[in-house]
Parts: sequence; C-alpha cells; structure tokens
Amino acid sequence: MLEAKESLYKKLIRVALPISLQSLIASSLNLVDNLMVGHLGETELAAVGLSTQFTVIFWIVLFGFTGGTMTYMAQFFGKGDMAGIRRVTGITVTVSFAVGLGFFCVSFFAPEAVLKVFTDIPEVIELGSPFVHYLAFIFLTWSIVVPLTAALKATQQTSIPLKISLVVFSTNTALCIVLINGFLGAPKMGIMGACVATVTSRCLELALYLVVIFVRKNPLAAPLGAFFGWTGELFRRVLANALPTMGNETLWAVGVSLYNAAYGRMGVTEFAAVQAGNTIFNLFSLACFSIGDGLLILCGELLGKGKTEEAFRAGQQIVKIAVVLGAAAGGVLILVSRLIIRLFEFTELGEHYAGLILVAFGATLFIKVHNSTVLTGALRAGGDTRVGMLIDVGTVWCIGVPLAFLGALVLQWPVYVVVLMVQSEEAVKFFLMRWRFRSRKWLRDLVRDL
Repeated sequence: MLEAKESLYKKLIRVALPISLQSLIASSLNLVDNLMVGHLGETELAAVGLSTQFTVIFWIVLFGFTGGTMTYMAQFFGKGDMAGIRRVTGITVTVSFAVGLGFFCVSFFAPEAVLKVFTDIPEVIELGSPFVHYLAFIFLTWSIVVPLTAALKATQQTSIPLKISLVVFSTNTALCIVLINGFLGAPKMGIMGACVATVTSRCLELALYLVVIFVRKNPLAAPLGAFFGWTGELFRRVLANALPTMGNETLWAVGVSLYNAAYGRMGVTEFAAVQAGNTIFNLFSLACFSIGDGLLILCGELLGKGKTEEAFRAGQQIVKIAVVLGAAAGGVLILVSRLIIRLFEFTELGEHYAGLILVAFGATLFIKVHNSTVLTGALRAGGDTRVGMLIDVGTVWCIGVPLAFLGALVLQWPVYVVVLMVQSEEAVKFFLMRWRFRSRKWLRDLVRDL
C-alpha cells in the first residue's frame, strides 16, 4: 500500500506540477499586467477588469466543455487508444470553434453592449469599449488552443503546455511594458497597449501549438481526417458528457460575473479593490486548483483500465493533498496580503478594502480547493457531470448571486462584507461535494465498448 501511495505521488507530481506551474506563471504575469494598468489609475484598472469579463466567461465555457471531453481522452489513454483521443480532440475543436465564433461576433460588433451588462459607469464604458472590440480575436485562437492543450494533458504531456505558456506570457508581459508606457519608440497606448499585447501573444500561442504538434510530429499528430472522422455515436456520447460540464461552467461563470456586476455598481474604488483581490487570489489559488486536472487525468486513466477501486483510493489521496495545499496557500495569502496590495496605486480606502477582501479569500481557500478538486477531478473523471453541474450551479445561483445583490444594492454593506457573504455558497457546496464523492457513483468506465 505504501509503495502504491509513493507511486501515485510521483505520478501526480509529474502530471500535475507542470499544470500548477503553468497556472502560477499565468497568474503571476497577470498580476504584473494588472500592476502596470493599475499604475494608470483605479478607473483604468476597473475598465480593464470589466472589459475582460466576457473573455473570462468564454474561457470558463471552454474549460467546462474540455473538462467533459477530457474524460474520454483520459480513459482512451488508459486503453492505449490514440485514434480515439484524436477523434475526441476533433469533436472538441469543432464545438469550441462554433461557440468561439459566436463570442467573437458579439464582442467585435457590440462592445458597448457587452460592457453595459457589467457596469453603468460611463467613463469605464468609454475606456473599455475599444478594448472589448479588439480583444474579440482571442476567442478564435482559444477555440483551437484549449482543445489541443486538453489533448496534451490527457496524454500526460503536461510539460509542453507549460513551456509554451512560459514563452507566451513572457511575450505578453514584455509587450505590455513597451506598449502601455511607450518605451523603445513605441506609441504610449495606455490600456489599449495591454489589449494589443494580449491579442499578439495569443496568436503566437496558437502558432506554437500547431508547430509543436504537427510540424514536430508529436504522438498526437495525424492527418486531419483522423481528427474529424468520428462516428455519430461517439459524438453523441462525448456531447452527453461534455454539455453538462459546459453548461456548468457557463452558468457558474455568468453567476460569478453577476457578482462582479454587483460589485461594479458599488463604485470604482470598490470594484478596483475586488479586481486587485481576484488577481492576487489567483496567484495563490490557481496552482492548487490545477490538482483537479491531475486527478481527472490519473483517475480517468485508471477507470479506462477498469481499475475502479484503485481510482477511488487515488481520488481520496489527491483530494487530501489539495485541501492541505489550499489551507497552506490561504494562510500565506492572509499573511502577505497587505504587502502585495501596496504595490497597487490605490487610495487609502481602496487599499483597506482590498486587504480585507484578501483575508476573506484566504480564510476560505481550502474549501474552494476541495470543491474544485472533487468537481473538476473526481466527478468528471468518471463522467458524473450532471450531478456536478447541479451542485455547483445550484449553490452559485441560489445562494451566491442573491447574497451579492442583497449585500451590495439593498443592504449597501461594505464591499469586503459582501465578498464574505458570497463565500458562504462554497461552504454549502463543500458538504454536497463530500456526499457525492463518498457515494462512489462517479466511478464509471465510459469507453469500455467504444
């Protein structure tokens, strides 16, 4: 038993550590970007934060859909069926691009309408509309990049996305420094410099994935027909599993965006504090959340091999690791919150708000990590996506959203109190996720007869 645990830990480190580092790099450089924009002022920071909410929704939609398709990729990998993985990847690209095209059209042709969903502050809408308009192009690049990333992760080639992310996010940060401030002879573009940097780096990202997989002959590489020659039965099964995860993440993302809509109506200072708090929180949390990906990949592989009991024991161990890391990260976040907040160009009131928001985030981080790991890891590894959706979406919409608007617009309490009120939905979710995990109903081999 001890040897089995040591083997699991080594495999988890090999698979999940690059994913965690990728998330850490992304969140670190996002913090740098926000610091550069925040230096321009609270209004500019709020404008960028609200302008990217639509892209956040799309990213989470893709994350949800690929979370459902990765169930099949990981289980096919357990069977050693690369042809099956390619067909599932083709299905993922097809659906993702169709959704991405819809997001592109809305963002490109109606940027002001997008912003008005999240705020009624005129100066923020004016500053953010061009940002939303040009940022639309990343919907098209992500539609291909995210499915390819999922396929590499499912085949346990997690170091490749890490290396690409390092190049892409470094490029993005360098361009932000130059274009926001007008260095090296470039025009001083302000927040639009951040937009141009983001679009450019995401186009580079797509090019790198295509080169690494198809030009350098990765094991995933094959003629295009191998990706799009799927049967109607496979398409139906994959969608039956992935649509609930996409609906889950879509409704969850819209719910979280409504949190931001509530915060955005409290004032520029309040929303800027929440935006800074979320950016710093992501720096500490995303690496922990990535353990869910590792659980999905490893348990999915075991389920594809028919090792149900071994998958359950592995899930137990990985969830425990995630909770411990979440508690440790939350404690560190609380300890250093005031120091990091001082890096932003905040007023005294904004700094006070942001510091207390981070305390609320840090105190509840271990609960969030538990819930995320069970949902995106265990339940999705076995295709238990419908129940996961009901638990996740139900708590957000029935508890979190009503409390956000009650606290912000009716009771008009301080923003940090409203943030803490919203966190109560995670506590309810914790008990529901524990119940479902222990039921073992998520332990299913979905590719046995494919």
